Amino acid sequence: MPKYRISTIANLLGVSDDTIRRWLDENLIKAVTGSGPKRVDGASVARFLQERPSAIHLGEKPNQSIRNHFQGLVIALKKGQVMSQVDLQCGPYRVVSLVSTEAVEELNLEVGSAATAQIKATNVSVQLPEGEKL
Repeated sequence: MPKYRISTIANLLGVSDDTIRRWLDENLIKAVTGSGPKRVDGASVARFLQERPSAIHLGEKPNQSIRNHFQGLVIALKKGQVMSQVDLQCGPYRVVSLVSTEAVEELNLEVGSAATAQIKATNVSVQLPEGEKL
């Protein structure tokens, strides 16, 4: 199960830490039990985003160019024999990428994983954020 700090999820979705804490308090998303700082279950955030995509506001439009890198959370994954579809929620944007199933497996991608969409023309690739281990 992917688990993240509150600030990491807030950054990925373009919302405040307080918004994530409120979603936890309202049981809209789940915390991971254990000692240490509170962690958020990435899969529960993905489910929440899929169930209520139009009911939540995921931050303001950026006031600067973000170029071609979009950090986000994997909210859906459809694996095929050769190719797979990876759906990312990147702040207020949903990004869909078709990548090889081999790449999905090598990256250990699953619903709730943090990832970055790199966009050039019509091609989107997915990479794990630096320092994050699943």
